[in-house]
Amino acid sequence: MAFNIMNTLTATELAAWLEDQTREKPVLLDVREPWEFQTCHIDGSCSMPMNVVPEKLSELKPEQPVVCICHHGMRSMQVAVFLEQNGFSRVNNLTGGIHAWAQQVDGAMPTY
Repeated sequence: MAFNIMNTLTATELAAWLEDQTREKPVLLDVREPWEFQTCHIDGSCSMPMNVVPEKLSELKPEQPVVCICHHGMRSMQVAVFLEQNGFSRVNNLTGGIHAWAQQVDGAMPTY
């Protein structure tokens, strides 16, 4: 039986990916609650709170690269595992979450 090793990205690695015009853009799947998304998010992110991911799974394409995002990286890791278990092969988790993005990439982003 083969096991997938979860791919993780740092905030700076994700920023470099998003800036690289030669790479396919990932789906930025923000799994935080709506109020958290309204407080701050990465431009282009798709808000899909963790608890609705199972029912909205058909809105995502298993062949697309996906970067799961939450506040510190724990909820998004759970969603990334769920996606992998459901046939998604190009899943990444943002290590440190939106908090790391605010600290390392976008110093003007509000934090909470």
